[in-house]
Formats: sequence, structure tokens, C-alpha cells
Amino acid sequence: MSLRQYLILMSIATMMCWVAWFFVLNYTTPSGGGLLALFFFYCSLFLAIVGTFSVIGFLIRRFLVKDDEIVFRHVRRTFRQSLLLSTLVIFALMLLAARLLTWWNSIVLIIFFLFLEAVIFTNRKFHNENQYGL
Repeated sequence: MSLRQYLILMSIATMMCWVAWFFVLNYTTPSGGGLLALFFFYCSLFLAIVGTFSVIGFLIRRFLVKDDEIVFRHVRRTFRQSLLLSTLVIFALMLLAARLLTWWNSIVLIIFFLFLEAVIFTNRKFHNENQYGL
């Protein structure tokens, strides 16, 4: 799949997720819809945010970072970061819905996700061979 195809497909899927979230938002009620309505609300919002952050993050990264790095690495990195950021947003919304979100919870949640990104980023496997055989 080429980069252009990826961006077009991801943009179309993201728009469909935003439309699905809009329908869930307008045609269900949290009190009347029950757990299924909340599940569709959070799932459609999560997928819409992942797609939005992924496409916009890739375009910003491509515009700001003008190196000769392989494009697949940019796509993979922005998709991973969009997954983490979207998960952070959904967790914050769930805590807010349960009336458990406070400023210190938010800071702890942000630090946790920053730590998770740092662990994922630094846990890459390098296959550099030692040239001296040590």
C-alpha cells in the first residue's frame, strides 16, 4: 500500500467513525441506552480520535521533520502515539463520567502515558553486531 492510499483510506475511515460517533451522540441517551450505548459512544470516539491524530500527526511530522527516514517509520510512530493519546482521552472521559477526574488524577494519567511511550520507544530491539566479537 502506498502512502497516498494509506492516507486516503485512513481519512475515509476516520470520517466514517466521526459520522458514527455523531449518530451515537444524537440518537442515544446515556440513561436510556444502557451499557451498549456507552460502548458504542466510547468505541466510535476512540476510533475517530485515533484516525484524526494519526493522519494529522503524520502530516505535521512529515512537514516539520524533513529527513530521509523511511516513511513507514513515521506512519508507525504516529499511529502508536495516536493510539496512546486516544486511550488517554478515553480514560479521562471515563473518569470524568464517573466524577473521578481531578487535577492530580489527570497529572498521574499523563505521566503514566508518557512513561508508557518512553518504555515503548526505548524498548526497541537493535541488531547491531559487535565488530570485535566481544
